[in-house]
Amino acid sequence: MSDKDLLDPQPIPPSGEKLQKVLARIGVGSRRDVEAWISQGRIKVNGVAATLGQRVDLHDAISVDGKLIKRVEASEATRRVIMYNKPDGEICTRDDPEGRPTVFDRLPRPKEGRWINIGRLDINTTGLLLFTTDGELANRLMHPSYEMDREYAVRVRGEVDDEMVDRLKAGVVLEDGPAKFTDIQKAPGGEGFNHWYHCVVMEGRNREVRRLWESQGVIVSRLKRVRFGPVFLNSDLPMGRWREMSQYEIDILAAEVGLQPVALPTLNLKAKDKMERMQRKSSRPLGRGERVRDLRPAQEGQAERPARQPREDNTARKGARPSGSTVAERPSDMRKRTNKPEGGRPTGGKPAGGRPAGGKPAGGGRGKPRG
Repeated sequence: MSDKDLLDPQPIPPSGEKLQKVLARIGVGSRRDVEAWISQGRIKVNGVAATLGQRVDLHDAISVDGKLIKRVEASEATRRVIMYNKPDGEICTRDDPEGRPTVFDRLPRPKEGRWINIGRLDINTTGLLLFTTDGELANRLMHPSYEMDREYAVRVRGEVDDEMVDRLKAGVVLEDGPAKFTDIQKAPGGEGFNHWYHCVVMEGRNREVRRLWESQGVIVSRLKRVRFGPVFLNSDLPMGRWREMSQYEIDILAAEVGLQPVALPTLNLKAKDKMERMQRKSSRPLGRGERVRDLRPAQEGQAERPARQPREDNTARKGARPSGSTVAERPSDMRKRTNKPEGGRPTGGKPAGGRPAGGKPAGGGRGKPRG
């Protein structure tokens, strides 16, 4: 060791991990959630209010809202993902002061951790929602830097011409900044002034799809999310039902955001049988007495009618993924971003050949409607 090293010792790196990362990994919440709770003073470390960026180790006692958090080693963290077909009228929070139904009411209770919603849908929007017990996976899937595209089927009321579509794809300025659709494709269905479109956004801003269309003077009368990244909402998952994703599907989803695979937890025979019964019950068609109904008021003299959903052309997705799977792998030669799909029609699901687990592809973007 030289005299210089003795005079100028190297700084000792901080010990432990950042608090928000620890809590996200064990499924307490996403990093965004934890950072918000720290700012609100809801989290304490060793009885003292936590600060943003604070580091903790296994000897620190962490509590949220006065409840002590059970620490779990990183190797014991679980990564489960379920997909849910959200009906109209449910909100994406755990508790509602007004007593409205929430998306968490129908979900099974995980043995470890808690379900973290990957993004949100507003109360009048239906369709695909993802939940996971892995806070780091949730954080990456929601972070804009990973560019997870969201595809929606939207019914608009009003005249839509080519100039309007070009403006929406070029970008318009909303009250919270510029926004745009990466692609828009007209879909079958609709009559008169009502037309169906499939459109894609790369962010999850509040009511972004509705506000984009309304900036052009048209009204969104129906909105349904049909895809999140590589995950499709197929017609075999009825509205108001959930399905747990397989190891294969979760690994593809994790690879999209550069995470290594994590094995699903091993269930004993009793727990496995219970989960399979819950899965079958949630995947079967809804019975007449339990059908989810549209919350719009019925006209005088008419009974309420179930909300109609847009038809989805599943034939375009054949061959894109294994039988029964709703996750399509993304090949590198199909990731080139463009505003106009080949042939002028929505593209189908992507064939096998997913992104390497090490990170983002060199090709860059995505953003075409599919199906």
